[in-house]
Amino acid sequence: MVNNSYCILWADDEIDLLKPHLLFLRNKGYEMLTANNGRDALDMVDQNPAIDLVILDENMPGLTGLETLQQIKQSRPELPVVMITKSEEENIMDQAVGNKIADYLIKPVNPNQILIAIKKILHGGRLVSQQATIDYRQEFGKISGLTNAASTLADWCDLYGKLVYWEMQLASTDTNMDEMLAMQRDEANSEFAKFVKRNYPDWVSEQGPTDAAPLMSPRLMPQRVFPLLEGGQKVFFILIDNFRLDQWRTIAPLLAEYFTFDEDLYCAMLPTATQYARNAIFSGLMPLQIQRMFPDLWVDEDSEEGKNLNESPLIATLLERYRKKWTFSYNKLNDSVAAERLLRDFNRLLDNDLNVIVVNFIDMLSHARTESKMIRELASTNAAYRSLTESWFRHSPILDIFKRIAERGHKIVLTTDHGTVRVDNPVKVVGDKNTNTNLRYKVGKNLSYNSKQVFEIKRPAQFGLPSPNISSTYIFAYGKDFFAYPNNYNYYVQYYDGTFQHGGISLEEMLVPIVTLSPK
Repeated sequence: MVNNSYCILWADDEIDLLKPHLLFLRNKGYEMLTANNGRDALDMVDQNPAIDLVILDENMPGLTGLETLQQIKQSRPELPVVMITKSEEENIMDQAVGNKIADYLIKPVNPNQILIAIKKILHGGRLVSQQATIDYRQEFGKISGLTNAASTLADWCDLYGKLVYWEMQLASTDTNMDEMLAMQRDEANSEFAKFVKRNYPDWVSEQGPTDAAPLMSPRLMPQRVFPLLEGGQKVFFILIDNFRLDQWRTIAPLLAEYFTFDEDLYCAMLPTATQYARNAIFSGLMPLQIQRMFPDLWVDEDSEEGKNLNESPLIATLLERYRKKWTFSYNKLNDSVAAERLLRDFNRLLDNDLNVIVVNFIDMLSHARTESKMIRELASTNAAYRSLTESWFRHSPILDIFKRIAERGHKIVLTTDHGTVRVDNPVKVVGDKNTNTNLRYKVGKNLSYNSKQVFEIKRPAQFGLPSPNISSTYIFAYGKDFFAYPNNYNYYVQYYDGTFQHGGISLEEMLVPIVTLSPK
């Protein structure tokens, strides 16, 4: 039996013929009110705020169902309405859908059809939550098994995809499974950290990723962008900084009308920070190779100069090294003004074989969340962080850029340089004044730390990383850890607890989306 507190108004000029339907719904526990014309239905809606749902016949004398629907939406826009009609004319359907009806049924309808529509509208959230709980409980053991059995990066990508799916499913329902899933995610991150610690030395060398390596940052453009260009296609390579798999899946529905997707994950190199990972993407080189081959394009860790000022020249070196004559453009979009300017000048991009666009909003959002109390409140959880991402993308000129590319029939390779992780566990580290400020990795010559709590690289050159000093060491935080200094420790921990950071080792930071979008 359903919750009998729900009140439903059914308006139909032949309401007397519907007594069996009304009796059926009353026996299911619903309070049923009736009206035989649109005007009476409007009066009842205005006078009875307890009405939870309206069922409207489209073809009534006087006010039609559509006219009644329009007036109901003006007075009570939140009230769901089900339209019932004999007509199968598409324009009537379009008008009804345009007025945001909850459902649309064609006569003749039987009582069970009405009941299904009511359940979907009035009980959908509860039923979805119940089913999600059942389904996740069935998956719980499988996820734990995958965590214990994962032995390749492909295994970890598959597991991470499942964790993201369930996090998004459970976040949109009213269940008590969130804590259980969070525990599984923490366990997965702990095992993933061990996996990376065992295998990362075999993946990278001074010269870059080895043959044993999965797809990593330096090989991204040669392996995913170049083949499309070699096939004669014009390609837009769009990189959204700090862009995680869950954020991609949040905005994907906004693009589904215009593109089909080929979704994959690749492994971001360490440190999962813009200076290293993004420069590696655009140059096709490890950071140490950039420093040696193009010293004027590499910015040292302790330099005051911006770390990503040389991305366009690095792309040029990549094309030259592969002896490619493709023309390209490079645009970095830090705000909506820059995006609107690019939209106005969009036609000039069409002369290029490759157009690279870097979008910095997510990066700015993550930093703003650390620094702004208001943004912290708005993005207090992963779900809220995704919601802000979706809202930004929906209302941003960036979405218009995607639409424009689809109209022109060009492919997009959408990716990021690294993800972010919400940190909540401080790990003490001591460094001198030249130690970098990132909370997820440190590089310095006088670092003091517990080696069991970090992934340490004492010979950076073997991992393709430059050394600011001869005795420099890199250390990386695991899972949801972040590095904190003993001085003013409590204030420091309180300030950064719950913020989104990057640079270390986690599923969220290292396994990031690369999606090929093909216009429909």
